[in-house]
Amino acid sequence: MRLTNVAQLRLPFGRLWGYDLAVGATGDELPVSFDQRRHVGNGDRAGSWMALSFRLTEPVDRDDLATAWLAVVARHGTLRSVFSPGADGPVLHQVEVGPGGWAEHAIAPGQAPNDALREVLDEACSPYRRPSHRLCVLETATGPTVVVAADHAHTDLWSMLVVARDLLGGLGAVGAGRAPAVGAVPAFAEHTASLRERPTAPPEVRARWAEILGACGDVMPRFPMPLGDVTTPQRERVEVRDVLDVDDSAAFSAQARDDGVSTLTLVVSAMTAVTQDLAQTPLRAVFPVHSRYDATWHDSVGWFITNSVLESTDPAPRACAAALKEAIGLGSWALEDILKPWGGMPEAPGMFAISWLDLRRLPVRIDATGLEAQYVGAAIRTDGVMLWFVLDESGLHLRCRYPDTVEARDSVGRWLDALVARLRTAARASVGGRLVLGDRVFRVQRAARADVAALAALLADEEGDGASGLGEGTDLAHHEAAYDAISRDPAQYLAAVRDEGDRIVGTMQLTVIPGLSRGGTTRLHVEGVRVAPAERGTGLAAAMLDWAHVHGRVRGATVAQASTDSARDRPDAFYRRLGYESTHLGFERQL
Repeated sequence: MRLTNVAQLRLPFGRLWGYDLAVGATGDELPVSFDQRRHVGNGDRAGSWMALSFRLTEPVDRDDLATAWLAVVARHGTLRSVFSPGADGPVLHQVEVGPGGWAEHAIAPGQAPNDALREVLDEACSPYRRPSHRLCVLETATGPTVVVAADHAHTDLWSMLVVARDLLGGLGAVGAGRAPAVGAVPAFAEHTASLRERPTAPPEVRARWAEILGACGDVMPRFPMPLGDVTTPQRERVEVRDVLDVDDSAAFSAQARDDGVSTLTLVVSAMTAVTQDLAQTPLRAVFPVHSRYDATWHDSVGWFITNSVLESTDPAPRACAAALKEAIGLGSWALEDILKPWGGMPEAPGMFAISWLDLRRLPVRIDATGLEAQYVGAAIRTDGVMLWFVLDESGLHLRCRYPDTVEARDSVGRWLDALVARLRTAARASVGGRLVLGDRVFRVQRAARADVAALAALLADEEGDGASGLGEGTDLAHHEAAYDAISRDPAQYLAAVRDEGDRIVGTMQLTVIPGLSRGGTTRLHVEGVRVAPAERGTGLAAAMLDWAHVHGRVRGATVAQASTDSARDRPDAFYRRLGYESTHLGFERQL
């Protein structure tokens, strides 16, 4: 899923509509969480919201969309609650919410659609609005873009996925002539009440919090490099980076498994090393952790995020794993009680926070790629550094927000550059790309354009394949054109296998093929497996196939199939030895 900011949001041009819900009488008072009180207590303001946008491939009737949205609101009590100012801080009440109507939001001449959307959401999704969430749709000739947004007091990123999933489910039901499901799920207020019944933090937890905050000057951790004058919030600068693609992400995760730690642990290891190199200090940061402590809350909407503190002094993976375990433990106790000695959360200019979300592990899923889903942050003024990581099927992505000062551009920019470079280097040196055969080590890499001549020569080398390889007088341009087409297709992986001397000694082409047959099975197709003559009989080809099977599994394939020329006997025996069976009859003709 793309992480972005409303100023950088990619939106098509069209007509922008918002749905006005009818809000009725105020009902029961509800408990307010520590984080809600802190957030809402700062008052109405622009930029306190978060949003999720996604594109639909077919036009949708706005009335159908409204029906689905009303079902979502009916399902989630959190979306039927509003804040109001009170003598002792924000007060939260349940409210009645019913059908309303659509209102068009004009896009002024010369105004970008995302700027118009920003104005709408800044107004509609501030903390004390009734309600402080908004459904919008941008209608275009090629289909609508739907945006769901809410003030942060009522939602988090996990919750946005729940809302999008339920809205899409409701639309599907309406399209099929059924009423959308409105089965209620536990509301966030129930979670707040349950947290108040849990035990208070033991002395050792309080002492560790005090120790970490003390090392930071009795405030929450701050970015360890100069940010310039941030005594007052500055205009923000937002950087969005795709850190690891699907190949490097898989290799990086393979290294984490080999080290016996999580992928997040290795990222913390890289951040620890970069911080030590550039700032000569341990990594200390605010570390948000989710409080959905059991499955009861998996389908609920609310701010199920609380803050912890992370201190990592040693980049060794096991040490970073221990630091993360400690941070999660420190964040599992009620903060209001822990932070009483500081009069609440001791925020200070320069606060540094690191957020992590692995979408692959969430029990809530949407087709983020097919929907072109984007997680959208508001545009604000800021005095701190906030880093979000999202890991999904397409790789590892980050978004960083920091004050747009000359000093912060230099400091945060250098820190991010060093971090991304370290992560990419680690991915490409990981065990995920290594083939170990005895005392020899080979490496599997995605082929580069400069490798085409060597690969074509390798393909031409085996008996019976000279016509398709690089023979005398063959125009390399044909192979390069084929390579260009392969490299543009994310389903394709053309492998170059290198030995210790960086010589290309093997190749294969892997294709991930989704399909509707056999219950929607995704297949891995393997072809063009070749090994240099000097390496035949060493087990290299079998090791390459083992690597290919992992490549397929990571991408959702549950079946591997291989094709080879029927005139070649050795490959037939090779595949059978590796467990492949001749289950299908294939045909070929010239076009």
